[in-house]
Amino acid sequence: MKNYDLIVRGGRVTGPDGVRVADIAVTGGKIADVLPAGSGVSGTEEIDATGRHVLPGLIDSHVHFRTPGLTHKEDWAHASRAAVAGGVTTVFDMPNTRPATFTPADARAKDAEIRGTSLVDYRFHAGVNPDDVSSLEAFSPVEAITAKAFLTGHHTAPHVLRDPARLDELFAVAKRKGLRLLFHAEDDAVFRLLDQWQGEPASYREYERFRPRSGGIVAVAKLIELARRHGTPVHVLHVSSREEADLLTAAGATGLPVTWEVTAHHLSFTAADTARYGARIRLSPAIREQADQDRLWDAVLRGEVSTVGSDHAPHAFEDKVLDAPDAPPGLPGVQELFPALYTGLRRRVPDATPDELLPIVTRLMATEPARLFGIADRKGTIAPGLDADLVLFDAARHWSFGPGDIQSKCGWTAYAGWLFTGRVERTIRQGRTVFSRAGGFGAPDGEWLTPSAVGALR
Repeated sequence: MKNYDLIVRGGRVTGPDGVRVADIAVTGGKIADVLPAGSGVSGTEEIDATGRHVLPGLIDSHVHFRTPGLTHKEDWAHASRAAVAGGVTTVFDMPNTRPATFTPADARAKDAEIRGTSLVDYRFHAGVNPDDVSSLEAFSPVEAITAKAFLTGHHTAPHVLRDPARLDELFAVAKRKGLRLLFHAEDDAVFRLLDQWQGEPASYREYERFRPRSGGIVAVAKLIELARRHGTPVHVLHVSSREEADLLTAAGATGLPVTWEVTAHHLSFTAADTARYGARIRLSPAIREQADQDRLWDAVLRGEVSTVGSDHAPHAFEDKVLDAPDAPPGLPGVQELFPALYTGLRRRVPDATPDELLPIVTRLMATEPARLFGIADRKGTIAPGLDADLVLFDAARHWSFGPGDIQSKCGWTAYAGWLFTGRVERTIRQGRTVFSRAGGFGAPDGEWLTPSAVGALR
């Protein structure tokens, strides 16, 4: 009988279409077979997953690990520990570092700084230089097959694409290059107009009114029209309002190459929570009203949204408690992402079973991001030939996120004291344990992935 490197035995193996009890056989870091439970095969290492759900390693396609140049806020070693503690085995890092990831050389230098410190595998989203959008022409698929543009800025996002002609040019360049465009979709002209009229917020609670939904609605409408005109695939990040959700869903339903993301933060907090949390939950785009959160949850449950990301963007706590005009948006989230999403699903659909809810998580945090961002030949599904990235999850465990759980360098979380349902017990990347409750963390040998292709347009 064949002997494998690793057998994960008797778990509830979870995919986007359902759950089955099975044994997973691993050889050379790859899934060799998925066998009926009790198959009798043996492995050099064996893990008993009885009573646990086994998910594909999760993919967070929206992180700011602050490397290079902003490592006083976060660094890759700490951030990747937070990721694997939350079941995330692959991340896509955003380009607004210092320097920004505007060139292939920037991407290669970033990889050189990260290599040997990462518990996760990784890819980079290229940055759109608002002064020269044609610089994207230099990227090969090895460095990036996606590019992010900011249509408004903030403390750590100074490179804003404001010129409508250059935005149109960006769509043409991306279409020629086969790039998927990602957007922070809020219209800077709307915000500048409002700022000229009303000045700066006097309190934390006023922030949402000073960065209102109108900025997002205007920007999303423009992007949909550009996607229609050019046929360029667009992925809109951290959608915050019900109006944006409706517009993007309608665009996708007509066949336009438009997809979108929500964050766990927008699914977890509302503007009313600012009275209690202050700038700890200040985001860009802002946290909005209960009706907006309800619409985002509807999109998750209906399958309208394509990905859920963390927008992991830590700041030092002393920065978050600055006066209202100066406190930067952003908070840690890669470790909290999976438990926040699953706990929210349990509360939204209390009669559903884990076998009904965890396939939703798998679709939004594994299968779809792998497809959209070109790594489905290696990641996103538990199937023979793919990387053995696995998460053992106790769906019944109730636990509270305390100070001792925090892995991010910033040392704080907006979810302190939250009672979560469901806990990651072990995270395996390429057949090796990189996190376990009993044994801590594994070797930081994550790799810069080579993509297969831009995901097929839906």
